[in-house]
Amino acid sequence: MSKQPTAAQRRAVAAADPATGLLRASPAVLEALAGLGLAVRHPRPPHRFYLTPAGRSLRAGLTVAPAPGPAPAVPAAEAGVFAARTGHESAPCAAGHARAHDVLTAWQGLLEQRRVLGHSAELPCPWERAHLVPAAAIALEAAGCRPALADAQGRCTADGFQVSATGQPEAVQVIWATAAVPPKPPQQPPAGLESCRAALESAGWQVSHHCDRHRTGLFLLASPRRA
Repeated sequence: MSKQPTAAQRRAVAAADPATGLLRASPAVLEALAGLGLAVRHPRPPHRFYLTPAGRSLRAGLTVAPAPGPAPAVPAAEAGVFAARTGHESAPCAAGHARAHDVLTAWQGLLEQRRVLGHSAELPCPWERAHLVPAAAIALEAAGCRPALADAQGRCTADGFQVSATGQPEAVQVIWATAAVPPKPPQQPPAGLESCRAALESAGWQVSHHCDRHRTGLFLLASPRRA
């Protein structure tokens, strides 16, 4: 999200229904929020607007009571903006309850979009199909799978999943990255990769196992199910 919401738009997000994400504001504000990716318009009359996962994350940031005492300034571009962890990041995210809350809020937002847009809550929504990598990463982290960490050269420094785009139109690649180099090519999928498979299948993704071209590692190909 390159453009930041205005004060009026932030007030509308903060006032959204905490359970459904329903927004109540002027048409101009609602359309502007949709343009920022913070809201989605229901395709059926009366065409109400609901928060997207990014909008729910922003709302969570806006409605948290400030801690007492001085706090370091946070750049406006980073304040209240949720970022999915794909496992390629070099800096660890904030751990603990705050991160778990943000991930759960984002996942619940996706489930709400599935329901709002007329799909089964068990099938990925259009936003997920248009944003495959972050959608898969959110589903994995919400299920308790941890993302990996990588250094500037892309080497894994902490075990976990890594989600990457592929050349296929509706598929992502998921590996279980480890900081230690395996002594020999794995014969069975690592336990962490199997956990990722189960998490994605439960989240409405079609998953298959594959061996890389060097036959030194196993990975998953995952695509959003349509039925």
